[in-house]
Amino acid sequence: MAITRSADVTWTGTLLEGAGTIDYVSSGAFSRQPVTWAARTEDHNGKTSPEELIAAAHAACFSMAFSSGLAKNGTPATKLSVKATVSFDKTDAGWGIASSAITVCGQVPGLDQTQFAALAEAAKDGCPVSRALKGNVALSVEATLVKA
Repeated sequence: MAITRSADVTWTGTLLEGAGTIDYVSSGAFSRQPVTWAARTEDHNGKTSPEELIAAAHAACFSMAFSSGLAKNGTPATKLSVKATVSFDKTDAGWGIASSAITVCGQVPGLDQTQFAALAEAAKDGCPVSRALKGNVALSVEATLVKA
């Protein structure tokens, strides 16, 4: 059975002068988050954007996939710190999400840097958000093993 999630958004006005609000998400984790076109293409000024939400989703998804891969390898992580940076850029085809770059630092006993990087690459390729973006967005991962 498929699990579904939803979000409700209200937008008023034109693209450039208008504004919107993410009114509700099905988990109830947050609500009433302001969004504007300017927050996507200029300084955010305390507003979120679809790209920021995709970055949060990608970082969370990758951290779960990487944690799972490390555990299946017999080398569970003590700690993973993950950041996803999503770029939004104007091209000849118009505005679009160009890339999602993941940076991960982790403490994983019994693993060397080469193995850590290989498992991070596999997690990048295998996490559901990466699979949804693949073919449309450049994906990358930079993995650094930190000794405790």
